[in-house]
Amino acid sequence: MNYKPDEATLVAFLYGELDSAEQLKAEEYLQKYPEEKKRLEEWSFTKSVMSRLHDKEVIAPPIIFGEDTNHVPLWKETYFRMSLGIAASLLLFLIAARILGLSASYSAGELKIGFGIKGKTTTQAVPMLTEQQVSQMIQSSVASNNEALKTSWQQDRKSLEQSIQKNLNTNSLKIDRLMQTTSAASQEQVRSFVGQLQSDNLKLMKDYMQLSAKGQKEYVENLLVGFSKYLDEQRKEDLKFFQARMNKVEQNTDQFKQETEQILTSLITNTSTNNQRRN
Repeated sequence: MNYKPDEATLVAFLYGELDSAEQLKAEEYLQKYPEEKKRLEEWSFTKSVMSRLHDKEVIAPPIIFGEDTNHVPLWKETYFRMSLGIAASLLLFLIAARILGLSASYSAGELKIGFGIKGKTTTQAVPMLTEQQVSQMIQSSVASNNEALKTSWQQDRKSLEQSIQKNLNTNSLKIDRLMQTTSAASQEQVRSFVGQLQSDNLKLMKDYMQLSAKGQKEYVENLLVGFSKYLDEQRKEDLKFFQARMNKVEQNTDQFKQETEQILTSLITNTSTNNQRRN
């Protein structure tokens, strides 16, 4: 027999995935090579043990950050909205002044603002603010607002960094304690799993020994019963044979008696006839 299955074929045989022809070939091969059959039985035992195990879900440790309910986005801050409103109002005012021909003058401690009307002439020149002066006023206002905004940003940044650092330190301590608790729980689970596995293996070995002893007992009982039946059948056959031989001997004896009687009768008859002739 040159057939020798590989490990993939043996695994398929173990899981019952071969067709009938390959199954018969594999069974014949295993009957011819007990060491391969023993190795396949060890695989089957490992498969049965592994099928008893349950998957354990591994939960990643959560990372919890502290909630900062006091944090407000920059564009929702009051000073930022106020500064943006002032700048928008000033820009709208400049656009309206450009369209309507705004004029402003200051004399004798008195500020006069007026709007020019087409077709009307004035007889007195009124001093006005130049574009450069208005630009300087806008720049100084924007610079002061930027400085206040920068100061506020720096303060908010410092408070935010302090809050983040505090939350990180708190979360780091929480994670350390959680990891220690998880590690201790994992060790307990490993010990429990190993103990359960040992008890299961011991129970399997006891069951196997009991089944093996029970199987051997049944095999010996069946062997003794079969041998007893064989002896009974052999005794019956011997008795039949002995009876047939006795009947044959009896028949031969009867036939020998008959032949002897016939011979004696013939001799006596011949002797009598000879004696009569002589007389």
